[in-house]
Amino acid sequence: MSFFMLRIASIIQRKMSSMPPPRPMYDAIVSKLTAGLEPAALEVIDNSHLHAGHAAMRGSSASETHFDVRIVSDAFSGKSLIQRHKLVYGLLDVELKEKGLHALQIKASTVKEAEKLSQQQPAE
Repeated sequence: MSFFMLRIASIIQRKMSSMPPPRPMYDAIVSKLTAGLEPAALEVIDNSHLHAGHAAMRGSSASETHFDVRIVSDAFSGKSLIQRHKLVYGLLDVELKEKGLHALQIKASTVKEAEKLSQQQPAE
């Protein structure tokens, strides 16, 4: 292999090693919740690393298992907390049953509720 080819291979390897690892579960959560609920705001936080050693995770090959989801959508208008959670769980049914998603912590509110809450927060 020529010096030029070795140099290109080295550059490619460095760029690939600095790329963030793939996050298929995170991407699926964001994609499905965005498509299904058209959120005004969506925050998805991967907390899987906090649960890696727990008994329920032993033997699991899944690396993305625990997420916090904070979502603001008018699709939640007129729905109870349980109905809101069922809506989110329904959109992520495949991930929960087949893809290794183990736990979701959900904070689901309407735009109006989120605005009211933000007005109650003290300014920093």
